[in-house]
Amino acid sequence: MNELKTEFFPIIEVLSETFKIPQLNKSRRIHVLLPHDYYDKPEEHYPVLYMTDAQNLFGEGSPYGNWNIDSSLAHLAEEDKANVIIVAIDHGEEDRIQEFSPYDNPRLGKGLGYLFLKFVTETLKPHVDATYRTKPERLNTGIGGSSVGGLLSIYAALMFPHVFGRLMIFSPSLWISQRIYFDAIHFFEPFETRIYLYAGGKEGANMLPNVERLQKTLQNQGFGYSRVKIKTSIDPEGQHNEEQWSKEFPVALRWLFFEA
Repeated sequence: MNELKTEFFPIIEVLSETFKIPQLNKSRRIHVLLPHDYYDKPEEHYPVLYMTDAQNLFGEGSPYGNWNIDSSLAHLAEEDKANVIIVAIDHGEEDRIQEFSPYDNPRLGKGLGYLFLKFVTETLKPHVDATYRTKPERLNTGIGGSSVGGLLSIYAALMFPHVFGRLMIFSPSLWISQRIYFDAIHFFEPFETRIYLYAGGKEGANMLPNVERLQKTLQNQGFGYSRVKIKTSIDPEGQHNEEQWSKEFPVALRWLFFEA
């Protein structure tokens, strides 16, 4: 990549250090990343991408590294492909898997993913839409994440299709429950939707077969509906880590929001 120009970096704001999650009786820090020229264009409205695991998306401090989405957005802004608002939600540390998983698991405990998505759709999104100049319609609203956050994003598409029309799904933890395939058959609505699926070949023996099964299930449910677009990206050498997802993020964002 070329040297970054600082004027293209997104404006990063803390929406709240302790945003209430009434559905889980908790609170959470939430960041909002605005286009670099957001305050220079008071008439402009923007699509929104809600993302999980904010601690790993930008800045320093994550023990696993981060996606550097701020740098990616700066590069995309030079191409005029970063006119999107990112809402980055901190994970709940030791409660992360439970909060993101839609399903109960004998080893992992009760899945609270549905309640977490009720928070995003019924509490957080209305607040974001009231605070910032958003395009609130489903075709301008996305959700994305990796690992268990990727599983949560799939579930969001199935249970809240009236809210989310853009899905960024990286290395989803499909092993948590076979029910995701059942739900994909019974709940997937072939509305106009874009789904970006990524998986790496070095993420464990089941990752690629599971993602292929999910892709085929979703395609079958949307069969004959050209308005359902699924793009699958496979890196045979890809590992389950932030460095890999950081490479995939700008490709996925560009396709989801800025390509025909």
